[in-house]
Parts: sequence; C-alpha cells; structure tokens
Amino acid sequence: MAQPTNRQELIDYCLRQLGAPVLEINVADEQIDDIVDDAIQYFNERHFDGVQPTFMKYQITEDDIERGKARPPGAPDGESQLGITTTSVTKSVVGTAVTFNYYENSNYIALPPDIIGINKVFQMDDYASVASSNMFSFKYQLFLNDLYYWGAADILTYYMGMTYLETLNYLLNTHTHVRFNQRSDRLYIDINWDNVSAGEFLIIDCYKALNGTDYTRLWNDSFLKPYTTALIKKQWGQNLIKFQGVKLPGGIEFNGRQIFDDAVKEIEEIKERMTYNYELPPFDMIG
Repeated sequence: MAQPTNRQELIDYCLRQLGAPVLEINVADEQIDDIVDDAIQYFNERHFDGVQPTFMKYQITEDDIERGKARPPGAPDGESQLGITTTSVTKSVVGTAVTFNYYENSNYIALPPDIIGINKVFQMDDYASVASSNMFSFKYQLFLNDLYYWGAADILTYYMGMTYLETLNYLLNTHTHVRFNQRSDRLYIDINWDNVSAGEFLIIDCYKALNGTDYTRLWNDSFLKPYTTALIKKQWGQNLIKFQGVKLPGGIEFNGRQIFDDAVKEIEEIKERMTYNYELPPFDMIG
C-alpha cells in the first residue's frame, strides 16, 4: 500500500522501495523492528509533527505532599524524612577525613514515558477563575462591584487592569519552578509544599509523542517513510559488507560497501532536510 496505515504496511513499503520482492533484502525481521523503533524515536524527538501540545491534569495526594515536605535527617523541625536520598562524599581536608552529606528531596511526580517536554505548570491557585474564592483578589472585587452591573467597566479597562496585576504578580511573587528530564520521567516541582492541599490539581502544559496506534497517519509521514527506508538500506549494506569480493554463480559479486555508503549519504541528506524543513529552530539562539 502506497499510504501505510500501520507498522507492517510501513515495513512492506520500505522493502518495496529497496527492490522487494524482485530482490531479496538481506535484513532480519528483528533488525527491521529495531530500525522502525529508532526511526519513530527520532521522529518523535525532532520532527514538529512527531508531538502534539497537550494539557495533563494531576490531582495531588497526601503522599505527594509528605514527600515534598520531607526534611533531611536531623532537621530542626523534625518533619518526615520520607523520600530523602542521601549521598555521602569523603574527602581529605588538611590531613583529616571529612564526610560531606548531600540530601535530595523526591519532590517529583512520575510522568508517562510518552511525554517529551514540559512548557510550564500552571500555578495552583484560583486567580484565573471568575468565581474566585479569594475575596481580596482584584478579580473577585471587580466582578462583585463593577462587572455584574452591565456596562460598568469596558473590556479595555478590564484588560489593562489584569495585565498590570499579572506584571506585579510576576515581579513580586514566587512562581512554580519545575525541572524535567525526558529520560527520567520525573517532573520535579520546587514549591512550598506547606501551601498545597491534597485534592488540588496541577495543570501541566507539555508535549506528548504521537503513537501510531491512535494516529495511523503517522506511518504515512513524508519524512518517516524515506528515513526508515534509508535506515533499512544501511543495515542491508552492513550485513553484506563481509561478503565483499565473494563471487556468486554467473560472476555476480556482492557490493555491500556501496549499498552501505549510499545509505549513509541518503541518511545525511534526509537529516539535513529535517533540520531546515521539519525541525523547530532553537529560538533562544536567534538574535
């Protein structure tokens, strides 16, 4: 099928591009499976169509709060030590062996493995809610005294007031700081856990990798098809290199090195097109 809709159809398409069934493609099924997995991983991590922006909602539990509030052993407040990881380093200081203890708090929540990146975690308050329970907030008072009277405040006044308050809030208040590494699947949240209650929600602005099970058009991507084909061709040449110079009946000779070199060149060209056409530029480096 010229437009693959699943994993096997993509594999069949790539093998046909390499000459099958007219030619025998000397690549094992296990090798092809590894190649497809590598191609999908590269597609998810580098191609702008390989992920989708999404919002994930997580409800905080008592266990999360206990781990977030954990204190190192011997801390004055004597709170829980749950989730504390200790690393000890012994060094010689002025001829005396001294042990330095480092403590790391497990103030993180586990994320699904298909999360590629995190943009931000929205603040855990009801500031953005119209029906705010904080009677001292600007929005609460504005809706209570002005906006409920139709026409009392125009949209421009409201917008300018909210923009001003957001600027003050950004400059004067501590915001939610997060740390995330894709390989650890952990979202570290550096906040004051004393101000968090069980049952509150985190709204996580993140990027989620597309999977071919839910999104079948992934298998027909114009980058993924030639890239996977070139990877299989490279493996084909790698498998045949050891037969270099071997004569077959009729004087035919394997040329695995040429197949391998051609595939390497094709992969370099495809990756270069990826950089210029399909990959988002590093905006922070432009200027």
